[in-house]
Amino acid sequence: MDKLSCFSLSIDHHVAHLVLNRPEAMNTMHPTFWKELDAVLKHLNASAAARALVISSTGKHFTAGMALETFSSAIQMDETNAEGRAAMFDALTDIQSTFSLLESMRIPVIAAIHGGCIGGGVDMVTACCIRYATADAFFCIQEINIGMVADVGTLQRLPKLLPMGLVKELAYTGRRLSAAKALANGLVTEVFDTHEALVAGALQTAQEIASKPPVAIWGSKQAINYARDHSVEDSLRQMGWLQGAVWSTPHVMEAITAMKEKRTGNYPDLTPLKGFKEFG
Repeated sequence: MDKLSCFSLSIDHHVAHLVLNRPEAMNTMHPTFWKELDAVLKHLNASAAARALVISSTGKHFTAGMALETFSSAIQMDETNAEGRAAMFDALTDIQSTFSLLESMRIPVIAAIHGGCIGGGVDMVTACCIRYATADAFFCIQEINIGMVADVGTLQRLPKLLPMGLVKELAYTGRRLSAAKALANGLVTEVFDTHEALVAGALQTAQEIASKPPVAIWGSKQAINYARDHSVEDSLRQMGWLQGAVWSTPHVMEAITAMKEKRTGNYPDLTPLKGFKEFG
């Protein structure tokens, strides 16, 4: 990986920890942010060095969302003709694809959220598998407050995580959702008193995940994401195909033996990925 300016990345005992590290700018999402995040996620997904990913942040807020310079430089739309307006589709698709990597990559992703998770931050964390927060954290669909519709995943993923009435209230008003209310409604699964406890808790869960057979974790993530968007009948059919692909008697026996011997199981990493264009 090239040196990162918006993030720091470490990998320890199969757990990757990606930290937003521009607190002076409230970790806003400018063009370099998108470029680096896309590269990091693709690298982690392909390398198989990590079995779980924690994303945390620094400073006062997790992120204040999209940087204003992104609208003036990276995202430009010619509103004077249909062709220019249509080009917005491709620009948005490119941005959306980066956060969609969080959802589609082979390992679980845990978001450790403190302070404000604003605008694009909500787009980001709703694509993660698990969300933890500090007691002072809050979530805000900021786009409506600046005359926009949230367009990078919030309005598509949040209705699958919160009651529809609450989603509409937040989307239409731009009000803040507190950590306590987010916990009560299932957006976050645990609230911590301090930032230090938050990060420690997220890393502990990631380490627990990393101790399981990676291919079984991969299969579980595939099945859960598929079931969210399909009928029970279709999902059960997909589960049959999936289990046939990932079943490993040696993994099952190792897991049972490790439990009896009160030790961590020993499992192979996922196979590193190599794109077709890289061969030859």
